[in-house]
Parts: sequence; C-alpha cells; structure tokens
Amino acid sequence: MYLTDRPTAATTPPDDRRPAPGRRSLAALPSTVLVLGTVSLITDVSSEMITAVLPLYLVTELGLSPLGFGVLDGVYNGVSALVRLVGGRLSDRGEGGGHKTVAAVGYGLSALCKPLLLMVHSLPWIGAVLAVDRTGKGLRTAPRDAMISLAAEPATRGRAFGVHRAMDTAGALCGPLVAFLLLRAAAEGYDAVFTVSFCIAVLGVVVLLLFVPGRARNAAQPTAAEPAPARPRMPVRALLGRPEVRRLTGCAVLLGLTTVSDSFLYLTLQRRLDLPAGWFPLLPLGTAAAFLLLAVPLGAIADRLGRRRLFLAGHLALLCAYGLLVAPLTGGPLLVCAVLVLHGAFYAATDGVLAAATADAVPEEVRGSGLAVVQTGQTAARFVCSLAFGAAWTAWGDRTAVLAAALGLALAAALSARLLHRPAPA
Repeated sequence: MYLTDRPTAATTPPDDRRPAPGRRSLAALPSTVLVLGTVSLITDVSSEMITAVLPLYLVTELGLSPLGFGVLDGVYNGVSALVRLVGGRLSDRGEGGGHKTVAAVGYGLSALCKPLLLMVHSLPWIGAVLAVDRTGKGLRTAPRDAMISLAAEPATRGRAFGVHRAMDTAGALCGPLVAFLLLRAAAEGYDAVFTVSFCIAVLGVVVLLLFVPGRARNAAQPTAAEPAPARPRMPVRALLGRPEVRRLTGCAVLLGLTTVSDSFLYLTLQRRLDLPAGWFPLLPLGTAAAFLLLAVPLGAIADRLGRRRLFLAGHLALLCAYGLLVAPLTGGPLLVCAVLVLHGAFYAATDGVLAAATADAVPEEVRGSGLAVVQTGQTAARFVCSLAFGAAWTAWGDRTAVLAAALGLALAAALSARLLHRPAPA
C-alpha cells in the first residue's frame, strides 16, 4: 500500500537545497515560522485558560446537561467551519499582506470576546459570544497556515508545522495551569480567568502586528524585479476537483465524524475517576505536554516517511485512548496519564501534518483557500460529532457513547486508508 504524500519531483527542491543534518535547529527555520509560533503560543495561553474551565463552568455552575453541552461545544467548534473558507479566500485575494491582515482580524476578534464572558451569564448569550470567538479562529487559521507553508521549503514543511504546533502547544500547556492557579487564588475565580485571558490575547495581537512580515516569501515566489503573476480565482468546486485535495478532504471528514471533542474526553475522565472539580483544569496539561514533546519529531518523521501515513497513525493513537476509556481497568493516575499521552500523540501526528500534506497538494496562489477547504471539512465533521456524542451520552451514558465513537473511528480509519491508497508510479 502506498499513501502518496511525499513531495513530488515538481515540489521537492534539489538536493543542494535540502537542509543538512547539522542544520536541524530552530535557527534553520524561517523567522516567519518562529514569530507566528510565538503569536500562537501567547494566544493559546489565553484561549486554553477559557477552554480549561469552560466545561466545568457550564456543567457545574449553569447545570447544563451533556446534550446541552454537546450543542454548545458543537457551536464552539463548528462555527469556525463556516468562516474558514471566507478567511482563506479573503487572504488569497488580498495583495501583498492579505494573509497577515485577515489573520490579524481573526486574532483581534477572538481577543475582544474574552471580556464579554464577564458580562453574560445566560446560555444563549454565552453561546453567541463563543460563536464570535470561533469566528475569529476560523478567519485566522487558514491565513496563518498559508504563511507558514509559503515561508518553509516544501521538503521541510512537516518540521516547520511541527515547530509551530509545538510552540502553540507550549501555550496550551501554560493556559490551564494559569487557570488552575487563578481559580485557587482568586475569590471570583472565573472572572479572574476571563480578565487575564483578555490581557494575554491582546499581547498576541500586538506581536502579530509588529513582528510578522506582511508577506511570507520563499524561493518560488517572484522577486522585486519580477512582476507578480495575476492571482487566479479558483472556486471551491475547482479545488475539490483536484484529486489530492478531494482525498484529503474526504479523509478529514470521515475521521472528524468520530473525533470526540477534548472537553468530552476530559469530562469522561473526570467522571470515571471522580476527580475534584478544582483539579479539572489540569487534565489538558497532559495532552499539551505530550503534544509539545512529540510535535517536532513527528513532523520530521512525516517529512521522511509520508505525511498521510502519519496522519492515519495518529488516529490509531486516538483509538487506543478510546479503548482505555471504555476498558474495565483500574489504576487511577496511570490510566489518566496513558489516555492523555495518547491524546497528545494524536494531535502531534495529525494537526500540523495534515496542513503540511494539504500544502503539497495546493498551488501557492490559492494556498489559503485550499487549506481552508480541508480544515472546513474536518471542523464541520467534528461539529456533527459533538452533537451526536452529546446525544449518545444523554441517552446511553458516557462509556457507551465512547464505545460507539471507538467503533466508528476504527471504520473511518479503514475507509480513509483505502481512500488514500494509490499504486506507486512505475
């Protein structure tokens, strides 16, 4: 079986342009990747502070049912799917700094939502604020990934995305810890979390505006002496007409339909082990730590062995995590560590790796749109999964719902492997 995701002759640089083994350091990466990683690190501290406390806040403080939380969690993760295509298209059409401009609007919109959580306390208003926050995320994701892919050489895109995701995850590691400390130290814990989150988010926007260049440039882009070619207008239908994009999108949708949201996974762990509420914000730290440690090495492995192979392997790690959640095992801390490590390995093997694989299949001129197409399919599928999982939990209980997700993921992985299968060229 061959899952053809290695750079082809048309995209692989000559041997003399490939990084030597001794240059596999952060200094060898374009500054754009490192600065965008810094922006994501800061922003993720802010966003993960909210994410760490939100499930408990909604379920415990507001008394939301698992089905109600599934709807809200679906909105939180699914609204971005509706605007990712918009963000990708707008950034491709912008001249010069289009990617940076759209990304800045997205980061700024999410930052403005943080103080609004201090002012709303009813479920509809909280849902509206979270929808606007996810709109910002949807706008910024494709332009940001487009800047990374355009700045990095094709042969090292997996490592570039791995470094970015590792820096992003360092923020995800710090965010829940800050939230945990604030909840324990402040009298009005949730208000303190929302206020500090807003201040940190503003800092991320400032770093983006001041230090990220207006246009990522790699060796394939025109120089100042050469006129820039006219930007093609490739509609979504035409992008999906490209076989590689269509296959990647199909796999992202199939696997996304059985990818249980982080919040549900942490709630399942918390209920199974009866953890105190004050310790709940620490659960994402295990996922973030594993992601941080594995993102760069797995990105480099993807460059060597195949990005799509690793993408599928990451979902097998998630399947193992599901298995541990439903197995009649004891062990307390060991079980928690095993599930969270597998969860982090899943993200390290799929998040940046899928973006790198998509960048290989999409022309530079519509890179933002191509990334948005695949990401939109994945996010929309995860939106459906949140709704279905919340309903299954309400009807059958958490363990049966996880078992159903595990069976669905096994089937989706088998179908995805077949979808990506293509004979090797003669």
